Amino acid sequence: MRLPKIGACALAIVAVGAFENTSPFVFFSSSEILASSPQIATAASLSTILNVELEKCPSDIYIIVSQPGATATDYKSQHSTPYLRRCVSGEDKHVRSSFTVLEVLGEIDTTALSNTLEQQCGAGTLTIDASTGLFDIVDDMKPRIIKVDFPAPPAGIDRSTSFRTNDLFLSNLLNILPSPNYTVIYTTTPASQDHQHVDFEPTMYEMDKTMSPLVHMDLKRDISVHATASGNSTNGTSLPLFERYQYFTPGLFMGLFAGSLLLSILYVAISAVSSLQVSYASFDKENGPAAQKKLF
Repeated sequence: MRLPKIGACALAIVAVGAFENTSPFVFFSSSEILASSPQIATAASLSTILNVELEKCPSDIYIIVSQPGATATDYKSQHSTPYLRRCVSGEDKHVRSSFTVLEVLGEIDTTALSNTLEQQCGAGTLTIDASTGLFDIVDDMKPRIIKVDFPAPPAGIDRSTSFRTNDLFLSNLLNILPSPNYTVIYTTTPASQDHQHVDFEPTMYEMDKTMSPLVHMDLKRDISVHATASGNSTNGTSLPLFERYQYFTPGLFMGLFAGSLLLSILYVAISAVSSLQVSYASFDKENGPAAQKKLF
C-alpha cells in the first residue's frame, strides 16, 4: 500500500546525489525571446530549447561563453559577477529577455549550437581566449558567433577574484560590439573534486631526521593543530554555508527511509484494527426460551 511513498523517497535520494554533478546556465538577449526557465534541467533538454530559439536568428551577434569548473554557489555573491547579475535581474535596459537554470545535469554542446547558427543564420565564428585578453572583432555587417573560453577558476580565496575578472571581460566585450542586437549564452561545467578542497600538507624539515621519535611525534602533532586553526580562521569563514557544513548525510537519509517504512507499517496496522466490525447485539444478555431454561 505504501510502495509509491517508498519509491518517492528513493527517487529523492537519487536526485540529491545528482545535484553534485551540476552547474548553472545563464541566457540573456537584447531581443524578445520567450523561453521557459526551469530550475533543474538536463543538458539535452536545454539544448533542444536553445536550438528552437536560435533557429529563428533573433540577433546579429551571438556570444557563447564557456566557463569550466563552476558551481551555483560561485554566482550567489553580489561581488563575484556584478555585471552578469545586472543583466539577468533586469537592471540593464538593453536586455529584454533572460532566464537562468541553477542546476544543469551534463554539459551543453556549444559546438552544436554554433553549427545551428552557421547553418540557419549564416553566421561566422570567432574564438576568443580570455586568458590572453586579446581579441579583434571584425565589423563586416554579417551575423557573428563569438566564442569566449574562460579559464577554470583556482581554489581558495582567489576563486571569487577569477570570476570577477571574467565578468569584467564580458562587460568590456559587450560594450565594444558593433551591433546592439546580441544574445549571450553562458554555459558552465561542474567543478572537479580536485579544485573543491585544498588539503594542508605539513612541511618536513631536515632536522626531523636527527630527533628522537617522541619529539618527532610531538612536533607533527603541533603542526597539525596549527594547520587546523589557520584553516578555520582563513578559509573556513570565507566558504559558503553548504560547503562548511554537511546537511544531507547518509545517516539522515537512512533515518528518513526507515522512519517512513515504520510509519507505513503503523498506518496499515491501525487501518486493520479500525476496519474490524462487531455488532452491538453481541454484547447484550440472552433473552428468550433458551435463557429461561438456563435459569431453571
